[in-house]
Amino acid sequence: MAAAAGAQGWAQLRQQARSLESQTETLFQTYSQFSTIPNIPPKPTTEEKETEAKLTELLEKRDSVISQLARLLDSEAALTSSALKQNNLSLLREKLSEHRRDLNRLHSNLQEARNRANLLPNVRSTIDAYHASQPGAAEADYMLDERNRIDNSHNVVDSVLSQAYATNESFMAQRETLASINRRITMAASQVPGLNTLIGKISARKRRDGIIMGSFIAFCFVLFFWLV
Repeated sequence: MAAAAGAQGWAQLRQQARSLESQTETLFQTYSQFSTIPNIPPKPTTEEKETEAKLTELLEKRDSVISQLARLLDSEAALTSSALKQNNLSLLREKLSEHRRDLNRLHSNLQEARNRANLLPNVRSTIDAYHASQPGAAEADYMLDERNRIDNSHNVVDSVLSQAYATNESFMAQRETLASINRRITMAASQVPGLNTLIGKISARKRRDGIIMGSFIAFCFVLFFWLV
């Protein structure tokens, strides 16, 4: 009779532990969504606090139920079913430890997400508060920004002027190179006897050929229009 009562008590407590475990997993899904909302509030909302409190309460209830199971198992140590019950008890304890770690992890992730989301507004509000308490600081910052912009403009102008000077020097170097080549050609032509005369004859022949070709083309045009 005592064994039957113990088995019934074990089954009820184990079922209660599994039910609390299932409720915990469902609440974890809700709790994890608080860190993924687009605009995380700077402080935990009422719903977030209630969800975290429920999770903590469920973990405490499960710990109490597991303790009852352990005491019940100690009283049935001589029974043949103790090995199976010991295995079930170990699984319940491992799952409880895992869920406690998950709660701590989710809480840390939520806090980090909240800090990241509110970091820039906090910095901006701190800067605004400083400027409000130090009227001259805002003007000094403005003048410093203006000076930086002017310095940047000067740097751009200096860069453009440097490129212009470099281009001008390149053109001058090319001009000197062409002048040197022209002088060398002139000197070579003056040193070779009859070269100038030959170049003049070639130029005269080219002009003559050009005149002949132009006259022929003009004659063809006149003949074409006359026939038409």
